[in-house]
Amino acid sequence: MQTDITAQPDTKAPKLTGQPLTILRFAEVIKKTGLSRAAIYQRLTNSDFPTPINLGGGRAVGFIEHEVNGWLEKLVRDSRAGGAK
Repeated sequence: MQTDITAQPDTKAPKLTGQPLTILRFAEVIKKTGLSRAAIYQRLTNSDFPTPINLGGGRAVGFIEHEVNGWLEKLVRDSRAGGAK
């Protein structure tokens, strides 16, 4: 399930976009990327995947959709450029 969040301006927080944020849960990221949970964790360990955000309380995390999309777009560009990173 996707969650739309319209953030209130916070002068201390970094500016992400001027648009409402869509948060993807882990299962949605797995489906969108085609990667396994273990593969995503490995890429997170290698700093090669967008960092998840804590959704408050417990172990619930989410990923910002436009960051995941950007990562996928870069993966496609790099793949089509001969695998260069």
